[in-house]
Amino acid sequence: MKIRPLYDRIIVKRIEAETTSKGGIIIPDNAKEKPIEGEVIAVGNGKILDDGSVRALEVKAGDRILFGKYSGTEIKVSGEEHLILREDEVLAIVER
Repeated sequence: MKIRPLYDRIIVKRIEAETTSKGGIIIPDNAKEKPIEGEVIAVGNGKILDDGSVRALEVKAGDRILFGKYSGTEIKVSGEEHLILREDEVLAIVER
């Protein structure tokens, strides 16, 4: 199934956090927090401004982003979990 977000929304796939700490301790599943980093899968056409014009989004498909812990709405697409976020819920774009 393909999904295309509308307006200023983006679809993000969470990037799983590491299961081992820097000291080599294995972190159990029940102690893990939800990752706040993800990869942008798809973006909408842009935000509609008050004057009716459309402002293009800063993020694009393939970008790695940081977002708030409780941001977005969780959905399942083809059996995989994704998030739908508004662009203003994105905290930063991770530059490589």
